[in-house]
Amino acid sequence: MKRNPVKAALKDGKPQVGTWLSLGNLYATRVMARVGFPWLTVDMEHSPIDWETAGCLFGAIADAGCVPLARVPRGTHENIKRALDAGAHGIVVPMVNTVEEARVAIAAAKYPPVGNRSIGGGLHAMNFDATAGDYFKHANDEILVILQTESPQGVDNAEAIYSLPGVDAIFVGPNDLTFQMRGPDGRDPTPAELEAMLQRVLAAGKKVGTPVGLHVLTVEDVKRRTDEGWQFIAIGSELRFMTGEAQRIVGQLNLKKGTDLARY
Repeated sequence: MKRNPVKAALKDGKPQVGTWLSLGNLYATRVMARVGFPWLTVDMEHSPIDWETAGCLFGAIADAGCVPLARVPRGTHENIKRALDAGAHGIVVPMVNTVEEARVAIAAAKYPPVGNRSIGGGLHAMNFDATAGDYFKHANDEILVILQTESPQGVDNAEAIYSLPGVDAIFVGPNDLTFQMRGPDGRDPTPAELEAMLQRVLAAGKKVGTPVGLHVLTVEDVKRRTDEGWQFIAIGSELRFMTGEAQRIVGQLNLKKGTDLARY
């Protein structure tokens, strides 16, 4: 059975930079899986990608030698089980605010006696080049469990959540964290306030020894954040890459500027 090189690298303290897939297109996914990123996350939270499509995307990524991850819509047992049975090598769980929410997600990703994931399926083993028996035996060691911190409550509970057995990494979505930090009047936090919250996440991760990461938009951001100690970093998305390059060309041609729909 293949190992999960991203999980191993994070455990060894090595940064891992990948990107997000939002389009749900098989052709685009096959191309992105061969670009050179060590991992790609299929975003099932903020896109209309269904389970059958997701399974095809996970397989295309794995067949290209890249690690397929799934951001599930929510950290429920059903969502996590379906993503892993469809062949994802790991999960990214949004909006984990409490220790109990974290425990539910971790348990759903692990077979007994560690967790409560049920036995079944075949795509998962195929994507690890393993027999079903080998997969059931070794999956707990290779599945990557990444929890998202996206609210002040999540930051307040960071140390307790990050120290739970089975948490492989933490990921921050700065957009969601910004919105969750809004005051009663709807005012966004200042850049300094957001940065202070991010640094609390980084400090908690370093204290308990759990890798932390975040979403960024530029190579310069990647370099700055890895220098600070962030490890699991997503840069943009295939949607962002496509629109960004198209906008650059439109600007050079002095054409009418269109609408920017890609936040990441």
